[in-house]
Amino acid sequence: MYDQTPLLSNLNPEQLRAVTLPSESALILAGAGSGKTRVLTTRIAWLLQTSQVGSGAVLAVTFTNKAAKEMMLRLQAMLPVNVRGMWIGTFHGLCNRFLRAHYKMANLPQTFQILDTQDQLSAIKRLCKQHGVDDERFPPKQLMWFIAGCKEDGLRPKDVDVRDDETRRKVDIYQLYEDQCQREGVVDFGELMLRSYELLRDNDSIRLHYRSRFKHVLIDEFQDTNKLQYAWIKMIAGLPAEQGSAVLAVGDDDQSIYAFRGARVGNMADFVREFGVQHQIKLEQNYRSYSNILDSANALIGHNKNRLGKNLRTDQGAGEPVRVYESTSDFAEAQWLVDEIRQLVKGDGLTRKEVAVLYRSNAQSRVMETALFNAGVPYKVYGGLRFFERAEIKHALAYLRILENANDDTSFLRIVNFPPRGIGARSVEQLQDAAKGLGCSLHDAVSTTAGKAGAKLAGFVAMIDVMREQTPGMTLREIIELVLDQTGLIEHYKTEKEGADRVENLEELVNAAESFVTQEGFGRDAEATAQEMAPIAEDGEVMSPLAAFLTHAALEAGDNQAQAGEDAIQLMTVHASKGLEFDAVFISGLEEGLFPHENSMNDYDGLEEERRLMYVAITRARKRLYLSHSQTRMLHGQTRYNLKSRFLDELPEECLKWITPKNPGFATGLGGGWTSPAQAFQAKPAWGHSSLGSADTFKNPPVPVQKSEPSHGIKTGMKVFHTKFGEGQVLAVEGAGADARAQVNFPRHGVKWLALSVAKLTPVE
Repeated sequence: MYDQTPLLSNLNPEQLRAVTLPSESALILAGAGSGKTRVLTTRIAWLLQTSQVGSGAVLAVTFTNKAAKEMMLRLQAMLPVNVRGMWIGTFHGLCNRFLRAHYKMANLPQTFQILDTQDQLSAIKRLCKQHGVDDERFPPKQLMWFIAGCKEDGLRPKDVDVRDDETRRKVDIYQLYEDQCQREGVVDFGELMLRSYELLRDNDSIRLHYRSRFKHVLIDEFQDTNKLQYAWIKMIAGLPAEQGSAVLAVGDDDQSIYAFRGARVGNMADFVREFGVQHQIKLEQNYRSYSNILDSANALIGHNKNRLGKNLRTDQGAGEPVRVYESTSDFAEAQWLVDEIRQLVKGDGLTRKEVAVLYRSNAQSRVMETALFNAGVPYKVYGGLRFFERAEIKHALAYLRILENANDDTSFLRIVNFPPRGIGARSVEQLQDAAKGLGCSLHDAVSTTAGKAGAKLAGFVAMIDVMREQTPGMTLREIIELVLDQTGLIEHYKTEKEGADRVENLEELVNAAESFVTQEGFGRDAEATAQEMAPIAEDGEVMSPLAAFLTHAALEAGDNQAQAGEDAIQLMTVHASKGLEFDAVFISGLEEGLFPHENSMNDYDGLEEERRLMYVAITRARKRLYLSHSQTRMLHGQTRYNLKSRFLDELPEECLKWITPKNPGFATGLGGGWTSPAQAFQAKPAWGHSSLGSADTFKNPPVPVQKSEPSHGIKTGMKVFHTKFGEGQVLAVEGAGADARAQVNFPRHGVKWLALSVAKLTPVE
């Protein structure tokens, strides 16, 4: 019946069923690359096209601004509908919109500002200093995590269970922080969620209004929701017993990798139970990868116990085998990686941006970056310092925030002496004491400060006030140009030794503002501080371009990081890779203690999380997947000797191709054995021999005859001592100079190939 509609014509049976579900709560288990964004978007379009709901009756929650924008663009392409008025966005973005509409009832000023994590940390540091908190006993970062954790659990200071003096002190600081934020008219990310939840919970009329308004609530990446987000969903949608909305949760429990951020994979099982879900649809058809890659992913994740269960499949065929490489050191691993990448680009015609190198720990990237740099291969660290997180940009935004809200103390402190204007820490401390005594903002307390310090502070406030008087009638671009000029920011960075990049970034901020007002429909010439403009949404939400831009800067999580410019290899952590896909993927550092990470080794849940992380890494690859591990690795200034990751043993042998031999002597700690000297001698040369008996592994090139005695002095048959592996016997020596290596049998650790330039072997008499 439905599949005749052009909208539904290209959907597979599973997708079609999901899109045309009846108006009741359902769970879509969408595997990697199975088209979940397409299902979500088409579902919304189908509901609108069949006149089941109007555009204002749909609430769609995504986890990134990028995903929200993609959804809106797709919707616009499908239907002639104004998506701007629709509630599609991230949890934080939607809560911000909700609180702007109900700021009075939420007890917030209309122009409340959002603190990003850095601003929040600054605010906590300032508070600790004011109240004499010992920052060694109570580090500000830990206090920030404590406060964020309490908010994620929906707990205000009075609700926290206090069992010892330390917790009591933390709760007291939490209360002081709450009071400070309220006084300044600022909210952090956790507060956006918690205050929205409380407003819905405590106000029947608002709660009922939104429940009757949103007939359909759609949640993307449901496996990444935390306790508070799930509680918010229940509050705004309502449970079936309350005749609530139809909630469509789309997620993949196998890709839940954010437990460290508070994500609860158990929310999916709770949702099925609490919402009485009758429809569970599995999207298992993968449109991204070949079956060798998918079979590897399925086999790996099959070792996790508490899964809702699904198996990815594809019609694309087996494709290339998954290649596994063992190196002697992290340097050797990086060199192999560079050589392989060059081959992919030159020999196989892949573009560099379609090649990604993934790693578990940020510390791994340095060696790879050096190797790529030395080889002249352009690369980009994805998810590095984002535009709005750069120091110079944060300074400029702080000036804009002060123009918008003079009582924003966090912004005031960031810029009061930047660029330097002779206002020292003592002066600021006096001002803080005065503000605390008067119960007012730092801006308002300046008039009470006497002496030389008071004069300089008054000069700073006067500059801000003059700029504020100039802003009416100006566009956003003009205001930013005014700030950059009048504050001396540009001039300050021009005098810095390496300030050219910072100046370019500040100039780019002007472009960012220009682009923002155009994209958001304000118009290039819109007055930045005017609020007499058309409502953005049906509920009458009104925001000036300046306030909207500042909100955008705080909420923007770097999803739109520029990819422009040179075609470059993508380097990133596995966490950063989620949601992305590439033609070729290298997963490096597959060693016990690194991946899976040592922090998870003694924790069953932690190990399952690491396995899900590996699953995410594998499923990023479309055509080619490379896995590498190294015998030694330099981390945190120390050489580590590694056992290969247990994850390699959990992959199906028929999908793998060992570029280097799968050496049985390289134990996993899970029951691996070792090769006897006799076996080693009877076998083919080790490089050409695989325990799989495969003829596909590479053979070593013939070793040139050595004309003189090698400098390392290691010979076949010699007994040697190694600091990690103990005593062993040299079975073979090959190569010369830096490439020289020895095959050594260690009774306790098996047979190993060691690079003699790295592994120092001492002859035993």
